[in-house]
Amino acid sequence: MKRAGIWLGLVAWALLTVAGCGGPDTSPKPSFVSVDNGRGKMSAKQVAASASSANASVQNIPPELQRAADRRYFVEFRSRYALSYGHSFVIFGRVNSAGQVVDREVAGLHPTSYAALPYIVGHVVPVPAETGASDGDLEDAYRSASWRVMLNKAQYDNAVASIRKIQKSSPVWNGMTYNCNAFVASVARSMGYKTPNILLRPQLFMTQLREMNTTSG
Repeated sequence: MKRAGIWLGLVAWALLTVAGCGGPDTSPKPSFVSVDNGRGKMSAKQVAASASSANASVQNIPPELQRAADRRYFVEFRSRYALSYGHSFVIFGRVNSAGQVVDREVAGLHPTSYAALPYIVGHVVPVPAETGASDGDLEDAYRSASWRVMLNKAQYDNAVASIRKIQKSSPVWNGMTYNCNAFVASVARSMGYKTPNILLRPQLFMTQLREMNTTSG
């Protein structure tokens, strides 16, 4: 029975990698940054300008930056390349007056072991999981898509409280029912966002998540 389960896991992994999850990954997607709780799009220059204007007069500041002037905090939904079909997770933290990240933390669901067998078996039955960073999460060279939402302190505190709660209630990983995309989707829904199919490849999942919840970009 155990051997049969392993073979079923191999079949499931092959189907997800080759046929399922929306096709192969493409080149890295742009790093989208949004304001107004996800509505609209902000360039890197605008992020820095909004951060630097947080304690400044709002005179001569464009309206979109006035609305974002106190947004020094962020939750970023991100996917990265991997030997399998990829991985999705969230990064959350704070930027300084120049718009540079000064504090950040990763939350994401993945098997506790980096060995292949638990990962394969986890496509058939749930396996023990961790909800922190995994190897490569913070390396930009592996980023396949991302969407950062700038938040004020109150919004950020609420989001972090939800992330902590979701981490505590996610002890297992299963490739078909509660995978890394499902974890990210739980975080996104707690922030009021619509979410795509959790069986998409992480890069496509992340792209659709942004497109479903922004009005431009």
